[in-house]
Amino acid sequence: MQGRDPPAARRMAQDVGQGSPAPCCMDPMLRRTEFPFSMGHGSRALWDRDILPRGVGIRHSTGPWCSCCAPMCPTEILPHSPGHRSPLNDFQRLRATELLAVSVEPPPPLPAQGTAEQCAQRCAASLACRAFHYDRQSQLCQLLPWTQHSPRIQLQKNIHYDLYQKKDYLQDCIMGDGSSYRGTRATTEKGLRCQHWQATTPHDHRFLPSPRNGLEENYCRNPDRDKRGPWCYTVDPNVRHQSCGIKKCEDAVCMTCNGEDYRGTVDHTESGTECQRWDLQHPHKHPYHPNKYPDKGLDDNYCRNPDSSERPWCYTTDPGREREYCRIRVCKKRPRPVNVTNGCFRGKGEGYRGRVNVTVSGIPCQRWDSQVPHKHHFVPEKYPCKDLQENYCRNPDGSEAPWCFTSRPTVRIAFCFHIRRCPDEQEAQECYYDHGKHYHGHVSKTRKGITCQPWAAQTPHVPQISPATHPEAHLEENYCRNPDNDSHGPWCYTMDPRTPFDYCAIKPCSGSAVPSIMENADAVAFEQCGQRDERLQQKGRIVGGQPGNSPWTVSIRNRAGVHFCGGSLVKEQWVISTRQCFSSCDADLTGYEVQLGTLFKDPGPGDPDQQTLPIVRIVCGPSESQLVMLKLARPAALTKRVALICLPPERYVVPEGTACEIAGWGETRGTCHGQPLLGTMLCLRALSARSLAGGKPEARQTAAC
Repeated sequence: MQGRDPPAARRMAQDVGQGSPAPCCMDPMLRRTEFPFSMGHGSRALWDRDILPRGVGIRHSTGPWCSCCAPMCPTEILPHSPGHRSPLNDFQRLRATELLAVSVEPPPPLPAQGTAEQCAQRCAASLACRAFHYDRQSQLCQLLPWTQHSPRIQLQKNIHYDLYQKKDYLQDCIMGDGSSYRGTRATTEKGLRCQHWQATTPHDHRFLPSPRNGLEENYCRNPDRDKRGPWCYTVDPNVRHQSCGIKKCEDAVCMTCNGEDYRGTVDHTESGTECQRWDLQHPHKHPYHPNKYPDKGLDDNYCRNPDSSERPWCYTTDPGREREYCRIRVCKKRPRPVNVTNGCFRGKGEGYRGRVNVTVSGIPCQRWDSQVPHKHHFVPEKYPCKDLQENYCRNPDGSEAPWCFTSRPTVRIAFCFHIRRCPDEQEAQECYYDHGKHYHGHVSKTRKGITCQPWAAQTPHVPQISPATHPEAHLEENYCRNPDNDSHGPWCYTMDPRTPFDYCAIKPCSGSAVPSIMENADAVAFEQCGQRDERLQQKGRIVGGQPGNSPWTVSIRNRAGVHFCGGSLVKEQWVISTRQCFSSCDADLTGYEVQLGTLFKDPGPGDPDQQTLPIVRIVCGPSESQLVMLKLARPAALTKRVALICLPPERYVVPEGTACEIAGWGETRGTCHGQPLLGTMLCLRALSARSLAGGKPEARQTAAC
């Protein structure tokens, strides 16, 4: 022994390699009896780290069969208690995915009943378990002795399963000193190939492999907790051992701008506190569930920035500390802005750089570098990529459209929906018929914006479906296809190593076999719609209009509960609105709601007539119509405050001179300070007089308020 093996390490290797002759616990995954090992400092540390991660509760057996090792044997796993870390924190989740073993023996154990957290506890307590399948519907889990990186193992799409894999076996970066690293790096930082741990040539040593210490194959490991991280003995007789140079997770992936697109694997805050999983509500309840924000990358318990904070953060597992920032390395190069526009906006308008500086109601915007009248955290120097110049409408937080803080103390923010959408976004989009099995278009990105993997490629995912297996499916380039006739539509394998596949943002074609959105739509009789109780009229200040009594008018709210657009109820379960309010015809509206039955945009909590219904689907009308239909989760209850608006018969032409009514959510206090509100006729006369007098357009706009 020389160089690498101090006495403590020799003792540790001896403890781990030999063990005690007294039998103790039976591990169902190993299919053989495990033995207790000596209670020295090194072996205890290995037991605590490798077998029982933090937070797993143990009830020790006191029976005579295991009296010699009672303190060591986990004979019953206690349920996870809220307020502590979840055992799922040790796992990465892949949805709708299973691991397929090709000629691997022995087969894994049979599935067992339990919640996902109970399955994670069982897997954590088993020396051989590295992953588990979880069937959400039947609540069955199957422990697995392999991961996606194991030989002869493939990832496969399966909509019934979620796959949970131990992080330590997947990550190519380290936390702390990397003693828990179980990745497959097998070369040193200088490119030397590692010697197998079970081999004693060219270098003899006493770090003997065991199920507990993870010394597999010739992979880099850190069995003696070297401060430099994982290392290995080398196959070069002249170089006994060398560090593998594996980066720390906080340095492995850098962030740009404010880290909204950061997708690294840091799962601790800058104070060292472990992060809470985004898909759990304990110890802290929060609104950022991954299903509501599929484009925010809210994976497992990794640091993210879903709310456009200054940098990535997370909720913590400490009940007394809700959230903290994470330490992430900043990239040296700032990315080029995408979809930059000036006279119009694309998507949600995050690339809009025009100079509109009033809201849709005509209220001047507050300067971004000012904290009056509204205090806020969108300070220009903290958001260098957002172009927060002057008081121009911008979208620094990924809202529905460009917006601004207003110069009016009583109105904090308002959207700038009067900025038009770019014409190229209003053209007809690609679509598919039936389930899209015969779709041959050229869309090559998923609904999450991930680039598709070429069908003929073998990386980053080894496909089960390829041009060779499905020659008739037109699997060209990396275009979205549906070779297996998936009912969810066209899909593709992705270039993201953590996302094996995803569905594409392609809508069904009109006239396809997809059922009509207006199921059993009969001709609408006017006597069955447009009815309201005229006694409900209330006094109010409406410029050129009547007080609000439009029981078919709804308020559309985003995930934060903020009103951003209006609509009308045309059927009990359908609302009609404008295309201008939504980023695309494939917009994910999970968490969006409509409010009905109230006269006010921001009703009080005790409003007895208010109904709040989730939106489950968006359907765009013909491109020239600029209309959308929103399907609600359930039918609205028709009351004196909730009624249907009338739809005219097909090809109906409104006769000239017909009195029409326009309803919507607007201002009741005017848009200017210190000036009287004018009725419509007086306002028009004033505008006409100023126009004849050669007044400037700006003056006419002021008079209009």
